[in-house]
Amino acid sequence: MKLSKILISFIFLLFITTAALSQNTVKENEGSLNSGDIESQFDYLYKKSPKWTDPNTGQRYKTVKVNNLFKFKNNVVDSLKSARKKLLETQQVVDSQKSEIGTLKSELGTTNENLTSVTKEKDSIKFLGIPMSKAGYNSLLWTIIAALAALLALFIIRFKRSNIITVNANKGKDEIEEEYEDYRQKAIEREQKLRRELQDELNKQKYAKQDAANKKK
Repeated sequence: MKLSKILISFIFLLFITTAALSQNTVKENEGSLNSGDIESQFDYLYKKSPKWTDPNTGQRYKTVKVNNLFKFKNNVVDSLKSARKKLLETQQVVDSQKSEIGTLKSELGTTNENLTSVTKEKDSIKFLGIPMSKAGYNSLLWTIIAALAALLALFIIRFKRSNIITVNANKGKDEIEEEYEDYRQKAIEREQKLRRELQDELNKQKYAKQDAANKKK
């Protein structure tokens, strides 16, 4: 008998506990003015406010408790303050990021200027103390090389012409010398011939005089 009473009491307590937990779960699901966002709190306030209809106009109304209304107001004000605070913090972060971006842009501009300066110095070459770009230096160098090559070609051409003239002059000189030597030999031969003829003539005259003298004797 006692066991039956204890069992019944236990089942009754279990039923009451389960019902209480279910009621709390329902209340939690329904929401409250102490948690959730403003929209859920407004829905909760609207559901919890009793409604009535004006018998004269038939207009439907909601009766809101003053405490709940001020509670909701405070929650809205707190939410606005929190939103404003977050907005201010966000704005401060944005301003800080803008400042950092401006600093980075300035540093980037300085870096680009330094890079441009270094690139110009790297690409420039001093020729006779005059700074020139590599392209200009290469153009000047190839121009000088082309001019020297042209002068060399002109010198070679003139040298060949002079050499040809010299060779021709030497040939002409040799021919003149040969002609002169031939003429000299012929002149010597003529001279020798004339001397022989003269000597023969002198000998004839001598012998003629001797013959004449012998005849006179």
